[in-house]
Amino acid sequence: MSPKAIAAELAKKGVKLAALTDHNTALNCPAFAAACCEAGIAPLFGMEAQAQEEVHVLCLFARLETALAFGEEVYAALPPVHNDPDKTGDQVYVDEEENIIGEVEKYLITSADIPVDELARRVHCMNGIVIPAHADRSAFSLSSQFGMIIDGEWDAIELVRIPERITDEVLHRYPLTTSSDAHYIEHIARRPFELDMKDAPLCDESGAVIIEHVKTALARRRR
Repeated sequence: MSPKAIAAELAKKGVKLAALTDHNTALNCPAFAAACCEAGIAPLFGMEAQAQEEVHVLCLFARLETALAFGEEVYAALPPVHNDPDKTGDQVYVDEEENIIGEVEKYLITSADIPVDELARRVHCMNGIVIPAHADRSAFSLSSQFGMIIDGEWDAIELVRIPERITDEVLHRYPLTTSSDAHYIEHIARRPFELDMKDAPLCDESGAVIIEHVKTALARRRR
């Protein structure tokens, strides 16, 4: 699951826009940027942040430097628990050639001391996209932690499966997406979704995703 391997699999399966969202860190995003450039994929950068309430939230940015800066904020808000590789596995980040260039010291599978609404506010202040992850799942979701899908500053809400008939009143207020949530290479692109860009370009001349165009296309998604 190196960024290079991920980009190759995305290209193989015809994905045009993809985000790398490691848990509470963006340190593998520079390698992902290089891999996507080579594979012809438009990249978004960020993380699946775990808020204070143990809710997973996708925090997405068009600019690599912004994602890294946000990653520093989240890392600073994590508890001072050091990772033990013998017990919980390695937490490495790599370069574009898959060489390990560092290892994250704090244990990443925990909650940052940032409430979910504050997390959304910070992402939007940095011109990012906020999508609560797998909101219908029975763990680490809006549903599991609040007992319902709550209102918030969400650009969309991710569901494991979008029902044919939506009965939840809150869901009607937000665009709905799905996601591969891939932890294994074979899971990449198992639950993709489409964005109707109309005539708006996805990327600028430098190859960076135009985040405003993605937000507009997201807003056209089914509610």
